[in-house]
Amino acid sequence: MVPNEAHQYTGIIHLLKHFGWTWVGLLAVDDDSGAHFLRFLEPLLSKNGICSAFVARIPKQAVWFSTEVFRDLKSNVLVHFTESKVNTFVFYGETMSVILLKIVSNYMDEEFGKLWIMTAQMDFALTRFGDSDLQLFYGALSFTIHSNEPQGFDTFLQMTKPCRTQTNGFLKEFWEQAFDCSFPDCNVPARDSETCSGEERLENLPGAFFEMRMTGHSYGIYNAVYAVAHALSDLISSRSKHRARVERKRVELQDLKTWQLHPFLQSISFNNSAGETVSFNDKMEMGGGFDIMNLIIFPNTSVFRMTVGKMDPKAFDGNEFTINENIIVWPKYFKQVLPISLCSNSCHSGEHKEKMEGLKFCCYNCVPCPEGEIANMTDTQYCFKCPQDQYPSKNKDGCIPKVITFLSYEEPVGISLVFVAVSFSIVTAFTLGTFIKHEDTPIVKANNRDLTYTLLISLLLCFLCSLLFLGRPRKVTCYLRQTAFGIIFSMAVSCVLAKTITVVVAFMATKPGSSMRKWVGKRLANSIVLSCSLIQAGICAIWLGTSAPFPNLDMQFRTSEILAECNEGSVIMFYLVLGYMGLLSAISFTVAFLARKLPDSFNEAKFITFSMLVFCSVWLSFVPTYLSTKGKYMVAVEIFSILSSSAGLLGCIFFPKCYIILLRPQMNSKKQLIRRKN
Repeated sequence: MVPNEAHQYTGIIHLLKHFGWTWVGLLAVDDDSGAHFLRFLEPLLSKNGICSAFVARIPKQAVWFSTEVFRDLKSNVLVHFTESKVNTFVFYGETMSVILLKIVSNYMDEEFGKLWIMTAQMDFALTRFGDSDLQLFYGALSFTIHSNEPQGFDTFLQMTKPCRTQTNGFLKEFWEQAFDCSFPDCNVPARDSETCSGEERLENLPGAFFEMRMTGHSYGIYNAVYAVAHALSDLISSRSKHRARVERKRVELQDLKTWQLHPFLQSISFNNSAGETVSFNDKMEMGGGFDIMNLIIFPNTSVFRMTVGKMDPKAFDGNEFTINENIIVWPKYFKQVLPISLCSNSCHSGEHKEKMEGLKFCCYNCVPCPEGEIANMTDTQYCFKCPQDQYPSKNKDGCIPKVITFLSYEEPVGISLVFVAVSFSIVTAFTLGTFIKHEDTPIVKANNRDLTYTLLISLLLCFLCSLLFLGRPRKVTCYLRQTAFGIIFSMAVSCVLAKTITVVVAFMATKPGSSMRKWVGKRLANSIVLSCSLIQAGICAIWLGTSAPFPNLDMQFRTSEILAECNEGSVIMFYLVLGYMGLLSAISFTVAFLARKLPDSFNEAKFITFSMLVFCSVWLSFVPTYLSTKGKYMVAVEIFSILSSSAGLLGCIFFPKCYIILLRPQMNSKKQLIRRKN
């Protein structure tokens, strides 16, 4: 009829976890039942992250009065009463265990307070103290067998009188002990205070001696009587029907055997007068739970039990354990503040537990999480890394989304580069327009007018292609920007190379009997530009076909940033494009340097030398600078190199010519073109 004891252990675990008590003391009576209690409870504590600070065994009644027992109790139990970290005691005992603890506590020289958690076995023991002072257990939480008030129970107790219930001999003895009187004869009126009148009222007795409520034990007996009555009724009804068909004999109770009730007991289900359903589960248990009582002990030693929770194994949706902590009266020592029972203080967010050597796992140090890791809960065992798109907060207690960064048009560096690129594009377009407007003048015709136009258009595209490097990388821009830069720049450099070779060939062709005359003309220049550009285009085609650039998010770029970049795909192909462009530049510079002193008033070789010197200087410094820079500033370095090298070509080659065309038109004549130096 009583609930399974395992549910009580589960309730204790729930209670400890609910209030965060992980460092508790265990006290149990020194007998088989106490050993069973410890053997069952301790593994459950460890499994649920709770440690037993100590385990104390309290002697049984037979030896409680010996001097040696008191000495052992003082050394093994009393010492734990003063431990400040252990404020919760789980107590499994009996009446004499309570007496021993009361006596031991009297030896305390200083005030102390402990929260006692008592098992259901203690409920009956605490009712046997009469007017004894139980202040030691003030505010205790006690598990009791679930009970309820049947209808009319209060009236029954009030109407109970020993003289009216002659068949109950036990009641007389109880009455005499409870009211400290005697019954000489119920028919003789009471003559003095020592004679029981029989009219004494049970509700006047102290609560510690006699409770007016129905206890769990009584409730179990009450349900047991009705269960047997219902089973007996079903059995008699079944036998009556059977005999009516067979022998038509009257059913006699004397014919019934007790074992014949078992099948009917297993199948009964009825509602008692308290409104609860009574039935047995498949383990032949009543399946009831436990109530959690809060013990309040008044100065007059009366005890008031207040229901503050329950452990109901039949409940669903995780509601097996319920507790109303707002109405709990804590021990006076804690001044109505929730007691704390921890070996180590709780670790805050941003910290993790580090076990202390030689101690139980509930004793630990709180250590800040390592760099790059967080702990977003208290008392966590381990720190963990944030997702790749997030980074730890300053206190390492949460993850913050990373900001995606790239060289945008809106930021100052991007605005500056756009302004420079557009400005040089306008200047280049203006230069091209000037040359087209004055296309019939000698200075424009000199050294292949079409080649000049091609170079200017290439430079214009160079300035504009730098804009592909700005903004968030997309698939199309990643495909185009490096390949467009490589092909356009190669075309520009090949135009410079063609102009340089054209100057050299033209000078050599003026010598008598020179075989170079057949190379003079547009064919050589066009062939150089076309072949050099096609080679670079072929390299870029292989690059795109094998390992093309693609947009990528570098999660590890910085702690708080994600770099949106164009992954070059094949770094070898990227440097091969740069290397080929550098080769053309080196050849152009070498040829122009060798031809810089040719006797020609409009000799472009010296201007090309200066332009290629600027060009090569820029790109030679680009490589180490590019490799030593990270993030969006790598892109800024490349854009700057494109703009500065293109500006070098534009300024060194075309500024002197524009100066003559616009400001010194008298020098733009055929006579000046053919004049020789001394």
